[in-house]
Amino acid sequence: MLPSETTQQQRSTAKTGIPGLDEVLCGGFPADRLYLLEGDPGTGKTTIALQFLLEGVRLGEACLYITLSETEDELQSVAQSHGWSLHGVSLYELQAQENKLNPEQRYTIFHPVEVELDKTMNLIFEEVKRVNPKRVVFDSLSEMRLLAHDSLRFRRQILALKQFFAKRETTVLLLDDNTIEGHDLQLQSICHGVLALESRWAEFGPPRRKLRVVKVRGLAFREGDHDFAIRRGGVYLYPQLPEAGKDSPQNWELVSSGMAQLDSLLGGGLNRGSSALLLGPSGCGKSTLATLYACAAAERGEKVAVYIFEENRNIFLRRAQRTGLPVEKHVAAGRITLNQVDPAELSPGEFAHLVRQAVTQDKARMVIIDSVNGYLNAMPSQQALLLHIHELLTYLGQQQVLTFLVVAQHGLVGSAMASPVDVSYLADSVVLLRYFETGGAIRQALSVVKKRDGGHERTVRELQLTAEGPTVGAPLKDFEGVLSGTPVYRGPDPLLAKRGDPLS
Repeated sequence: MLPSETTQQQRSTAKTGIPGLDEVLCGGFPADRLYLLEGDPGTGKTTIALQFLLEGVRLGEACLYITLSETEDELQSVAQSHGWSLHGVSLYELQAQENKLNPEQRYTIFHPVEVELDKTMNLIFEEVKRVNPKRVVFDSLSEMRLLAHDSLRFRRQILALKQFFAKRETTVLLLDDNTIEGHDLQLQSICHGVLALESRWAEFGPPRRKLRVVKVRGLAFREGDHDFAIRRGGVYLYPQLPEAGKDSPQNWELVSSGMAQLDSLLGGGLNRGSSALLLGPSGCGKSTLATLYACAAAERGEKVAVYIFEENRNIFLRRAQRTGLPVEKHVAAGRITLNQVDPAELSPGEFAHLVRQAVTQDKARMVIIDSVNGYLNAMPSQQALLLHIHELLTYLGQQQVLTFLVVAQHGLVGSAMASPVDVSYLADSVVLLRYFETGGAIRQALSVVKKRDGGHERTVRELQLTAEGPTVGAPLKDFEGVLSGTPVYRGPDPLLAKRGDPLS
């Protein structure tokens, strides 16, 4: 895009008033143009249109809502449901105007044979001239199609609308509810920009809503499907994470766990801006290790954001207390933020938005996702999960945030371990945890099987979870097959006798 074009857009931009949409549109709609907002009934077109007009009112602009499909009472009801007042927005109910002109038809609806399109358009033009608005919403085009009889006449009327509003320097939003089969490509070609809304019902929970900017002429908008939600207060859009294609800046700072043995296993620690996967069966200490890193970061004065998908917040705190990790103290001080996530209620885009806010607003230097298994439940497919995690890890790496992904494998003891999704190739480091049985007791072991940006130990060490905190023992040199769950002791001394272990 030429610099002159960018400057022109900065001078004349119509902000939408919708959190996230202005970011997708690089500031808002280029002003004084005709835009199409299309989507099935119930996808949020009216709510977006009202927010667009209310933003104009906030900026001191005259705004007009022309409705052929909804009554003024219905629009007021929509506004009240969001806690809005439409004071300052001129509502023009075309059906009511027709009833005034034709009292004998007051209780009838529009029919192509009864109402001439030209008369309807003249009424609209006269109202626009009277109000002289800077922003107009036209709701909706399906009724105009009925009045036009055929596609040629309908196209001519849309062109007439476009030319009329262009002379008046007005930004216009046309709403279309997709009641005809297929997409109206002729309509899309006439409009300066096209936004498409989509709503799909999930197997459980609320519908998943997406917005896509199909086109905006002369604007380098952010492409792709962007999740959004409709809540009291309006539409909230969650743009895809920015700059996902750029390289992360190099940072060789090593982040310590606060435990010398674990740092030694990881070659001195984990690199700032990298990602680490904690992989193992349920209950083997994955979350505890991640919590250990969180507490160490909090002790250094850093902010940590923890996202819990399976555990209850109170259970998480009690478990940390039982393992000697002072999470509650750091939560009270604001250094650790615990966020309990319901994957049935939260879309992937909204989750990424929460993580982004934690990094940009709260200045979090560490993010823990516990676990990816729960994260998978929020995604429509495994492939979508992998793409989303790749985008998220790339963004966090660019922000120099150390990220932990916790993945629970199916199975407890033995080699038949299976993961619900393989994200090991996305992570920079992989820490593998296993149960193993020896001396009549179940123990835990851990090893580092991958560290992309540095060396690491290739030993297997025992992990113990005690009331004083987790500890990592010396390398299990006298055992073979520990990670298989059925180790064989090869040491010269009696099994574990020198350790004074109560389990030996």
